[in-house]
Amino acid sequence: MAACLISTHRSSILKWVYRKRFLFRSFNKFNVISSCLCILLTLVYGYIYLCKAIPPVTIEENRSINSNDSKGACDLYDGTWVLDENYPLYNASQCPFAENSFNCLANGRRDNKYLKWRWKPKNCDISRFNVGVVLEKLRGKRVVFVGDSLSRTQWESMICLLMNGVTDKTSVYEINGNKISKNIRYLGVRFSSYNFTVEFYRSVFLVQIGSVPRHAPKRVRSTIKLDELDKFSSKWIDSDILVFNTGHWWNRAKLFEIGCYFKVNGRLKLGMSTMAAYTTALNTWASWVENMVNTDRTHVFFRTFEGSHWSGQNGHICKVTQNPLAQSGREYIEYRSQFSDIIKEVVNNMSVPVTTMHVTHMGSYRSDAHVGTWSDNPTVPDCSHWCLPGVPDTWNEILHCDFVGEMLILPAAFLLLMGSQL
Repeated sequence: MAACLISTHRSSILKWVYRKRFLFRSFNKFNVISSCLCILLTLVYGYIYLCKAIPPVTIEENRSINSNDSKGACDLYDGTWVLDENYPLYNASQCPFAENSFNCLANGRRDNKYLKWRWKPKNCDISRFNVGVVLEKLRGKRVVFVGDSLSRTQWESMICLLMNGVTDKTSVYEINGNKISKNIRYLGVRFSSYNFTVEFYRSVFLVQIGSVPRHAPKRVRSTIKLDELDKFSSKWIDSDILVFNTGHWWNRAKLFEIGCYFKVNGRLKLGMSTMAAYTTALNTWASWVENMVNTDRTHVFFRTFEGSHWSGQNGHICKVTQNPLAQSGREYIEYRSQFSDIIKEVVNNMSVPVTTMHVTHMGSYRSDAHVGTWSDNPTVPDCSHWCLPGVPDTWNEILHCDFVGEMLILPAAFLLLMGSQL
């Protein structure tokens, strides 16, 4: 009987001990979970506070953003193309300012996967184009694009993106009633409800076209004054966003083979190479920006050379693929442009802030996104220009980051940290 009582007593004690241990362990688990939740909430609120206090990532001025500058930094131009079913961001057939030549779907292209690719930088993410915010940011301002037909494509893309946020489409119109054409040197679209304009000036060399000097050789039919900026340059000054490009006309076929040569200080330079002339012209442009543009008001951009995908021995074959080229694939070649190198060097040496949009690398993958034979003239293949919607929309998404003042959704390191807490 006594043994039974002792056994029962021990059993009660053991149950009490086990219950205490269970409660203690449960309490510890509760503490751990509570601590993790507190840390997570602290990180989230801290991140939100920092986002409001300072721009998460800013476009660096006077140079291309380089992820090698600091570990984990955001290089907007180093990344990959990823499929995104939320794309495209507009329908070119519903945008009256999208040139028919670039509307590949309307011109018979049957596959539409080329419309679904979004540019994804390695260590960050470009925020989605917030048309409502951009329209408000641009209220009362001027956005000016200057350059060749690739600049006109970006201009058209910007207008189509912005029109998505406008209810009354008739409030958006070309200032002079012109239809979009490559033959017009100036095109300006006004968003009257927001009192701003988005303008394009055709200036394929940025510098002035000159006359033929007396006693010049017969082969000289026209000249380019490398030391004088385009005569329209005075109209670019009072802008708030000013985006330049030049490059596609700087080749033998559009210069020497048609009798176009260079002039400096009024003297003909028959022996000057294209790259030397390009450098001289860009230095003329840089000097003009430094002396004529108020960069406290005007944010100046220069977009680098966009890679084309011509192939064949003479570079006359245009083969448009169905997917972007894979970086590890046989057909992909890292595109290096002397034009882009010169642009970066000139901008880096400027005394005022200018942003280089280094789009060369991102375009080198997109052999699927060219106009090809889906233009208003299908007999002439085109592996230089881009379909709309398409690659130029990405350039404008990067510009959008400047309008809005932020471009980062979440840095990769922060996402990993949050994942480890969960």
